[in-house]
Amino acid sequence: MSEVQRVLILVNSGPSTPARCAAPFYTATLLACMDAEVTLFLSGEGTQLARRTVAESLRAAEDGEPLLHFIRQAKLAGARLLMCRAPGVEIDETTLIDELDEISSGGELAQMILEYDRVLTL
Repeated sequence: MSEVQRVLILVNSGPSTPARCAAPFYTATLLACMDAEVTLFLSGEGTQLARRTVAESLRAAEDGEPLLHFIRQAKLAGARLLMCRAPGVEIDETTLIDELDEISSGGELAQMILEYDRVLTL
């Protein structure tokens, strides 16, 4: 039996590039369905995707599903969702989506980059 692959997906795309925002979550869903251990890490502009108002309204395609649909699919498949805490920036956690597992630091991200089998940036 083969060892479980651990995949880290860095999500840097945000509301300024809506066409790119569903792909990381779709990819995470596929990998998790293939029994990979998947962690999505929202960083940079990608942190905006954890805001409820953004996740509920942003669409990768004009008539497509809102981003929250893709986030929920990834979560249902078993992916973890983390968000980077920018130093000195206050976060109102009441405005964030329920699907977010944890708010993490850049140091934790660096550790994951070193430990995971694969790291993708989308």
